[in-house]
Amino acid sequence: MATAAKKTATTKSTQDYTAHHLQVLEGLEAVRKRPGMYIGSTDSRGLMHCLWEIIDNSVDEALGGHCDRIEVVLFEDGSVEVRDNGRGVPVDIEPKTGLTGVELVYTRLHAGGKFGGGSYTASGGLHGVGASVVNALSSRLDVQVDRGGKTYAMSFRRGEPGVFSDVAGAQGRKDPEHAFTPYVAGSQLDIVGNVRRGITGTRVRYWADHQIFLKDAEFDLTGLLARARQTSFLVPGLTIVIRDERGSEATEETFVHDGGISEFCDYLAIDPPVTDVWRLQGSGTFTETVPVLDAKGHMTPTDVERECGVDIALRWGTGFETKALSFVNIIATPKGGTHVAGFEQALLKVFRRQLELNARRLKVGSDKVEKDDIMAGLTAVVTVRLAEPQFEGQTKEVLGTAAVRAIVAKVVESELTSLLTSTKRGEKAQSALLLEKVTAEMKTRISARLHKETQRKKNALESSSLPAKLADCRSSDNDRTELFIVEGDSALGTAKLARSSDYQALLPIRGKILNVQKASVTDMLGNAECASIIQVIGAGSGRTFDLETVRYGKVIIMTDADVDGAHIRTLLLTLFHRYMRPLIEAGRVYAAVPPLHRIEVVNPGSKPNELIYTYSETEMRKTLATLTKRGRTIKDPIQRYKGLGEMDADQLAETTMDPRHRTLRRVTIGDIEAAQRVFELLMGNEVAPRKDFIVESARTLDRERIDA
Repeated sequence: MATAAKKTATTKSTQDYTAHHLQVLEGLEAVRKRPGMYIGSTDSRGLMHCLWEIIDNSVDEALGGHCDRIEVVLFEDGSVEVRDNGRGVPVDIEPKTGLTGVELVYTRLHAGGKFGGGSYTASGGLHGVGASVVNALSSRLDVQVDRGGKTYAMSFRRGEPGVFSDVAGAQGRKDPEHAFTPYVAGSQLDIVGNVRRGITGTRVRYWADHQIFLKDAEFDLTGLLARARQTSFLVPGLTIVIRDERGSEATEETFVHDGGISEFCDYLAIDPPVTDVWRLQGSGTFTETVPVLDAKGHMTPTDVERECGVDIALRWGTGFETKALSFVNIIATPKGGTHVAGFEQALLKVFRRQLELNARRLKVGSDKVEKDDIMAGLTAVVTVRLAEPQFEGQTKEVLGTAAVRAIVAKVVESELTSLLTSTKRGEKAQSALLLEKVTAEMKTRISARLHKETQRKKNALESSSLPAKLADCRSSDNDRTELFIVEGDSALGTAKLARSSDYQALLPIRGKILNVQKASVTDMLGNAECASIIQVIGAGSGRTFDLETVRYGKVIIMTDADVDGAHIRTLLLTLFHRYMRPLIEAGRVYAAVPPLHRIEVVNPGSKPNELIYTYSETEMRKTLATLTKRGRTIKDPIQRYKGLGEMDADQLAETTMDPRHRTLRRVTIGDIEAAQRVFELLMGNEVAPRKDFIVESARTLDRERIDA
């Protein structure tokens, strides 16, 4: 019975699923049905992707030498307009479809001038869905084209061409909510004005459709400015103007750079240089089979010879972090692709060869250099230009054209080898320093690996190689253990009595440690205090730092509540930011908050006096005023703690070390690049910017905050 019932159910299900259940999405309906397939998401990120699809069309004109100015305006009503002085979208009739060039570009997927028609030798991508996808996801889109002495205009609602009532003559500002009349028999491209001969360009204004995008989706001005700056680097001579009219006051920024990617690479680098910015340029050809529409309207596979231009700017600095950006026809590929793979492949090949040739001088031995050793301290901008690049996915984040890998590798191998073997004095000196740096990175990696394999936290029965001044804890449970970095031996004595030795460890430091922002890696490791901190934390430093091997769950900086204590805390945070940043990113670095004052309130009779701790001058004054108002008696003098050593063990435990009563400030990084700039400004080698910062900030300083 069960088998029969199951068979009947299956037959019924099969009969219910017929061709009527298959849905055919035509034209732009597919885009509105599955927008994530085309723009990645429907939040602010997808909104920005749409904007850059329109801007990139203008940039493609600039790449072809037809445009030198692009303006982007963010309006208060949520719309955005992109203007350029390029050739303008074609306005004549396309013979196969019978549509004007404007309607074809903005309503048909995979239609445009980037498919081998000869109008673009290098463009943003092969897909050709940019403008039409934005149109499909807009509640309204207006296009104006200056061409042939006239201004042509066309409007669309959710991808459908027609006429809005305001365009037809109604008064008031443009709005997607105006009455819309779609074209029925046939659409038309209206002539709405005249321009001087020789004036050409395109203006596109659109309103993103709130039926598609999330309510909180909005244009990110910071991201827009960053990418506009980036594009101006990639297209030398192109002026990009960003105007934001959404606030109470309009703001405008203009970007134009003539130095190209060399200037871009120099802009991105934040550490002191080991080499100058080196430029690696070259090209190669490859054959690609692509479908081409023949005279009969059939798609025929055809072999086409392509040219791929390679242009790379790179430099090495003293740091250990890597910043490598890659682009295809100025379209960013944040997830890399074949061009990045070719670049990294060639780097590894070239440096392995050079280290073999210089093995005796560099004392390399039999060890092999790895990619991470070479990439440490590298800042690079990798760009390739080719017609009809293949991307993996609509968002164009990964280049997929396979032949590009070999071309990039060949160019990098040839050009970089020439630089590393150059006999010119400057290049020869820089090459020697670079090879020494790569060798040092390799040796550090190998040492860290050996240390990780052999170093385990010692128990009470084993010998310990940890610093003698460390007062370790008994527990090895990282969920509980805490390392207090304590300022001075006097505070250490009190802290030993105040701590819970089961899970709280103490490491004293003598005075102010080395400013590692100015010092080299060698100087940092040679500094006793820095070396002790790295050794006790037990996870290595720099590129080899391993968060999983950290010996303590929390690292707490406990310094005096004065200017010197704040300076020591800043120096320690500089060490953590530069060489142990994952510890901060994981939220495991804290600053203790010791009190500034102790107020003793007299209680009548034999009842013990009440102790109140305050943490700022303002809090102390408010507390005193409240106590006076209540008629309480305060014992004079009020104690002002100048250092942790002035506290009794009970007081230190209650106020600063006992998890039940203490206050800790967690150290976080909201914006890594901004944090790097601040550390370089305040702790770096350049004195002039720091002086300017101090002079400017002095005007806003609250004198009451000065501890004097």
